[in-house]
Amino acid sequence: MDKINFDEHSVQFKYGDEDFTIATGKIARQASSSVLVKSGDTAVLATVVAKKDSDPLKDFFPLAVFYEEKFYAAGKIPGGFFKREGRPTENETLVSRLIDRPLRPLFPSSFTNEVQVICTVMSADAHQNSDIAALIGASAALTISGMPFQGPIGAARVGFVEDSYVLNPSYDQLSNSYLDMVVAGTKDAVLMVESEAKELSEDLMLGAVLYAHQEMQVVVNACKQLKEKVNPNIWDTEEQDLSNFEKDILENYSSKIKEAFKTSDKSLRGEMISKIHADVKDSAGEMDEIELSKMMKSLKNVEKDILRKDILENNQRIDGRSLDQVRPIEIETSVLSRTHGSALFTRGETQSIVVATLGSTKDAQRIENLNAETTDPFMLHYNFPGYSVGEISFPGGPKRREIGHGNLAKRAIKNVLPNLEEFGYTIRVVSEITESNGSSSMATVCGTSLSLMDAGVPITSPVAGVAMGLVKDGESFAVLTDILGDEDHLGDMDFKVAGTSNGVTALQMDIKIEGINEQIMEEALSKAKKARLHILEAMNKAISEPKTLSENAPSLKKLTVNQDKIKEIIGKGGAVIKGIQQDSGASVDIDDNGVVTIFGQNQSQMQTALEIIENIIEEPEVNKIYEGKVVKIMDFGAFVNILPGKDGLLHISEISNERVENVTDVLSEGDTVKVKLLGFDRGKMKLSAKAIE
Repeated sequence: MDKINFDEHSVQFKYGDEDFTIATGKIARQASSSVLVKSGDTAVLATVVAKKDSDPLKDFFPLAVFYEEKFYAAGKIPGGFFKREGRPTENETLVSRLIDRPLRPLFPSSFTNEVQVICTVMSADAHQNSDIAALIGASAALTISGMPFQGPIGAARVGFVEDSYVLNPSYDQLSNSYLDMVVAGTKDAVLMVESEAKELSEDLMLGAVLYAHQEMQVVVNACKQLKEKVNPNIWDTEEQDLSNFEKDILENYSSKIKEAFKTSDKSLRGEMISKIHADVKDSAGEMDEIELSKMMKSLKNVEKDILRKDILENNQRIDGRSLDQVRPIEIETSVLSRTHGSALFTRGETQSIVVATLGSTKDAQRIENLNAETTDPFMLHYNFPGYSVGEISFPGGPKRREIGHGNLAKRAIKNVLPNLEEFGYTIRVVSEITESNGSSSMATVCGTSLSLMDAGVPITSPVAGVAMGLVKDGESFAVLTDILGDEDHLGDMDFKVAGTSNGVTALQMDIKIEGINEQIMEEALSKAKKARLHILEAMNKAISEPKTLSENAPSLKKLTVNQDKIKEIIGKGGAVIKGIQQDSGASVDIDDNGVVTIFGQNQSQMQTALEIIENIIEEPEVNKIYEGKVVKIMDFGAFVNILPGKDGLLHISEISNERVENVTDVLSEGDTVKVKLLGFDRGKMKLSAKAIE
């Protein structure tokens, strides 16, 4: 039998404590390029498919990145009714964005070919996250594709454990880490940072970025070695010559563009820019679609150059602010009377209404992933409706951007929340962006902190966030504080920093050029700290510490009972605990350690359930008088229930001081009777009614 001759190539390298292999030529050979990345028990297949022909009318790069986790990778069958993977999970969406962000700026602006990258986790190590392997795979696959990819990139996760940075920490190491940071970059510069931290200093955060960039060079070199072995056919690409169009636009429209960019009101500025675009199209006359597309691209380039030169040469921003100035801030709390906690946070033309809701442990988010099924007691949902930017949009589920922004805000807040032992509520925060002109995710961070304190959640410190921007031309650069939407769109960096007065809790950086250096990052972190403290000062004037729990908030109580009481509270087949919940209206949970959590929608429900449980766990006391219910009549007396699950014998001779011939002459089942506990006979309770008389 003939054998298939695979054109295989591979590279091996040591990365931290793990041995990595990147192999190509055997799997997915009909893709434009593909690699299989292995590390420990992890195996990720990264494939690239690209169209050779571009659409000359497109003015954007149609890159689509998908990260997929297959349950078979962990030896599991998906739960639920449909036993196959469905729509992307939140984690898959977040990792897809994580891979996309450092890849996108490394393609030429003129490259508009459709490209799809798919990273599939085919084997999952139970101790290590697969996202770094996926990032490395995407980089390697693009590097050997022959496309004009200006990589490769490396990627690293950094932890901070026992005062030391840890490269690509395991799940166990991350559980004890003060930092969880993912960094991606090329040989010379950093492109992307995504992190959460436990109030670390700016110096430690910068040190982590530089440490990751240094360590990831082994990945960059391995991808280069693989490219040399594969020796791919390099695509022929040409830069569009737009110089004549740009010259014409500069001569005829530069003064109008400058006037528009001096208009601080976003809506009015947008109308002026739209009018310029319409005039340019009208001036095109009988120009064909391709030439018109070039002209409109040239117009955008001119707009970008004018805004950037104003900043670099004149320190002139769109709204007239200095480079380091934060926009005016207005804050209101308790803006929604029926909610548990709410805040309206407005910074310039960016505004968010943030609402905090408290629930029971049963309201926690259930998450099924490759390693285990877990619950998350803290949810943060970010919504960005079209009206926030004056557009018509179709309401629907969250898009990738909304999931990403919500996750960033969640990372910024989660490390200042009380633990479940101290504050047993499930917390859901929803941020409704009602107006947007830059940095709505950081407005969400500020609003979340305010709404949580308004709801009475005892966070350890308030958290604020700010977005920094960058304009860079050669060696000249300017770092901008609290960027506007246009400064983000036409600038070179989106650098978001959130934290308390003590340190950084989240940092996210995206670069639109081929990376930035240590000097720029250091300046951005320093200016972000100054802005963050300014914003925190404004927040503290509105609310400086958590309030008492809202009257609208549900009531929660935790108590610990002896483990031998667990069965009594649950009852046979769960009958007792179901009865407690039915009678009180509260929900009751009990774990194997005897921790009972009672959750009522109001104080009355919680108190009713608590009293029932206290009666169940109460031990009968001799000589104490109880009000019990007759549960059974016998010839020799009646059995009376004095506490849940505890019946005693009221002998016929103890019913009354007067002689009783028949028990039924005095008592009936269901009667309420006061009795005194005389003592125990072989473990059975002896009751008396006449002793009270």
